[in-house]
Amino acid sequence: MGSAERLVSTGEAARALGVSASSLARWAKEGRVTPALVTPGGDKRPGQYRWLVSDLREQLLRARPE
Repeated sequence: MGSAERLVSTGEAARALGVSASSLARWAKEGRVTPALVTPGGDKRPGQYRWLVSDLREQLLRARPE
């Protein structure tokens, strides 16, 4: 990870990868990818995912079928 890399929202990560935000969120819920951070949720509000795009790319490459 480069020192300049920052955590991004699901929408930003999805745009960087060319996928929909709903697909990325679904993959996280299914355990196919793991966010770098999940923010604390509030009353009746779940936490939000935060991603390192380089890490997410690696996870998706590893998850590809051979």
